[in-house]
Amino acid sequence: MTYIALYRKWRPRTFEDVIGQEHITQTLKNQIKNNNIAHAYLFCGTRGTGKTSTAKIFARAVNCANPVDLNPCNQCDTCTGIQQETVMDVIEIDAASNNGVDDIRELRENVKYPPTKGKYKVYIIDEVHMLSTGAFNALLKTLEEPPHFVIFILATTEPHKIPATILSRCQRFDFKRVKEEEMVKLLADICEKTGIQAESSALRLITRNADGAMRDALSLLDQCIAYCVDGITYDDVIGVLGTVSDEFIFSLVNAVIEGNSREAMENIEALIGAGKDIQQFIKDLIRHYRNLLMTKASQNVEGIINLSRENIERLKEQGEKTDTSAAIRAIHILSEVEVNAKWSSQPRILLEVAVLKLCQPMLDPSIDGLLERIAALEKKLQHGFVRSEVEKRAEEEEKPIEISTKKVEEKQPQPMPRPPASGKSISLEKIEKLWSDILKEIKKRKISAHAVLMEGKPATVDRNTLLIVFKEGFGFHKEAAGNSPNKEFIEGVLEEILGETVYIKCIMEDEAPQLSEAGKEISIAEEDLEVQKIIEIFGEDLVEIIEE
Repeated sequence: MTYIALYRKWRPRTFEDVIGQEHITQTLKNQIKNNNIAHAYLFCGTRGTGKTSTAKIFARAVNCANPVDLNPCNQCDTCTGIQQETVMDVIEIDAASNNGVDDIRELRENVKYPPTKGKYKVYIIDEVHMLSTGAFNALLKTLEEPPHFVIFILATTEPHKIPATILSRCQRFDFKRVKEEEMVKLLADICEKTGIQAESSALRLITRNADGAMRDALSLLDQCIAYCVDGITYDDVIGVLGTVSDEFIFSLVNAVIEGNSREAMENIEALIGAGKDIQQFIKDLIRHYRNLLMTKASQNVEGIINLSRENIERLKEQGEKTDTSAAIRAIHILSEVEVNAKWSSQPRILLEVAVLKLCQPMLDPSIDGLLERIAALEKKLQHGFVRSEVEKRAEEEEKPIEISTKKVEEKQPQPMPRPPASGKSISLEKIEKLWSDILKEIKKRKISAHAVLMEGKPATVDRNTLLIVFKEGFGFHKEAAGNSPNKEFIEGVLEEILGETVYIKCIMEDEAPQLSEAGKEISIAEEDLEVQKIIEIFGEDLVEIIEE
């Protein structure tokens, strides 16, 4: 006896058997009931969602001698003849191989002949988008005004390739991807009827990899049945698909979150050693980060994420350790790798580079990588893990000074401080005119300093002190630009471009009314600092302070 593949053996025979397309099957049944059947239909949607099966059911239903609740009985001579392809009232054409003008001309010649047994003559044109331009033009008139006994059903996975002149002559029905819950239910029902034991987790993994296509799910189930002996288990499906377990993905993502590059690379080595499919693994990793995003976007994720409750809880715990921006960056990087890996002779290297970028954002020069580094720095600041230069110097000053009795033979050279301000006032107009050049130069030398300074604007100049104002919500940028080491770096660039020693002070916009007072305080503080530096260099005995 010839073996029949599951997707053919369990092909839907009635409208109710079509899974997940109730919005279409109910409309077609109502049209049959009210006798307002259209002359042309367009069935479009992704592969394996039931387009051709629905077309064949509809063709039998409109010709059935003894319909049962508007469904074909599948027992009368017409129904059995259509199923066995002995009745020529239903003609199925593959447009992928019959796409020329001559093929459509032959169709036009045959359309005028009435049906032999049924009420309607039905033409099912599969993959209709493959027709040539000339073939579409030849079909136009016949499609618009066919004989009253002819029905055209056009099926396609790419409706955007069909001319508007064809679309306007058809009733369009969009087939949706089948929900995973509905697919699991059908697979479990098939396993039960065929006497095959299958774990629920194994069926869920099959449907997850079918990507909403019922035919793909049945083909994968067929493959697993041939592979397994005593029943289908989760590990068996992993072996058949070449994918990895949820535990492996959780382990790798934990290493990425912790920035542990070594552990991440060891996981990839184990992945390659086990002979897993890199393309499939990248897809699984992208899906995992998508699920992490869903845990942060919604409180009730059980209907959004098709995983066990245990894994959903683990996702939520992992999501708490991951920033939304980091998950989005991971999806962007992995999606790019997924595309490039298809054409690469070394997909492993692309995967390793991508995972290293995820582990160490400093290796990623993109804006997303910069934002993630800033977010990590903000976290450290909030938890007090980062100390300012002032705090460090204060701690050093509090340390007891050890006095050595040994003779000091050589005095260590001291770093020269920046020269004091010349006293000339820098024009704000000059700074504003050169501000874009200043930002460009800073970006060229140090992009992190540019990222924080670009949100500020020069507000006023008090002698040699430039006050930079930041809007509300950019408090972090103000702190980062106004403190070491960015502050000294920015002042150095200003001095090079303006030709004068310039000090900066960063303030928030709501502090703007106090600009003049703040400027005075800054000037006094800076002058005191310069005087103190001069005393340290030349000694108190050689410096005389004259107040004017």
